Amino acid sequence: METQQLVTIVPWTFIATILNLFLQLYLIKRFLFKPVQEVIRKRQEKADQDIRAAEKAREEAEGVRSEYEKNMANARAEASSIIDRAKKDAESRSEQLLRAAEEQAKNLKTKADQDIRQERRKALNELKGEIGGIAMDIAGKVVEKEIDEKDHRSLIEDFLKNVEEAS
Repeated sequence: METQQLVTIVPWTFIATILNLFLQLYLIKRFLFKPVQEVIRKRQEKADQDIRAAEKAREEAEGVRSEYEKNMANARAEASSIIDRAKKDAESRSEQLLRAAEEQAKNLKTKADQDIRQERRKALNELKGEIGGIAMDIAGKVVEKEIDEKDHRSLIEDFLKNVEEAS
């Protein structure tokens, strides 16, 4: 009895199968893996390029933002400086106007004092002239007649009334 072999390995079939496997691996590698890897490599390069472009754009945006903030800070500082200068100019102008007004008021007061003194002198000179005239009248009356005490009082009262009327 011969035993029947269930699995037999035929060397030529085995070699042909191995060669077939290597041929399939070569063809898959050549026509499938290489193009797929090339597509993947190109996509990777494109993604890397896009990432670099996005980073560059972000850096530019950061630069623009920092420049904007710097310009805003400079503008605020300049506005503050302009306001400070305007306040100082206004205070200086206000002080100048106050000094000018005080000087003008002082000059007006001095002129008014001078006018008052001049008017007083004028009034005193006029009064002296009138008093002199009244004294002359009295002296003339005294010379014309001899006066007693009663006449003397009446002359003095007339003199004082004339002085009061003149002032």
